[in-house]
Amino acid sequence: MKEIVFATNNAHKLREIREITGPEWRVLSLADIGCSEDIPETADTLQGNAALKACYIRDKYGYDCFADDTGLLVDALNGAPGVYSARYAGPGHDSEANMNLLLENLRGVADRKARFTTVICLATASGELFFEGTVEGEITTERSGESGFGYDPVFRPEGFDRTFAEMTDDEKNAISHRGRATRRLLDYLRGL
Repeated sequence: MKEIVFATNNAHKLREIREITGPEWRVLSLADIGCSEDIPETADTLQGNAALKACYIRDKYGYDCFADDTGLLVDALNGAPGVYSARYAGPGHDSEANMNLLLENLRGVADRKARFTTVICLATASGELFFEGTVEGEITTERSGESGFGYDPVFRPEGFDRTFAEMTDDEKNAISHRGRATRRLLDYLRGL
């Protein structure tokens, strides 16, 4: 089994990535390598934030590492919350507050088209590579479902009548932004 570090302490993301990578890889978290620092996400792009995290771990701890950043981009809000998705309602990373603000900002808006985009940065001694995954969909008018995390209860992927939060993990991972980006990363790693 091959090992790689995923620069996260987000238990939800770690679980998703481990389910997507399966038994082929042992995915280590920041806690697994003894990193308790809060790596700042100060870039103004998803790609920039993913690179900040992955390069920090590579440079400070010496591990080949990948990191992701994900944004929810809503057409009617000119792409917001975008790179600020986790902090949309403030610095607390409060999913409920983020969803409340999003639904409030879309109250009465007919165009609810949106997309989730994940950018993964793989940082190795050779440099950085990027892998992207996007899923199109729309923002619902109210929450629905108990699974997932973040904006999953208000995001309905295109071609489905259920939100991400109403899907099983396997169903979501098969079509999600993070699943698509991770499979591109895995395809690259298998080709080495």
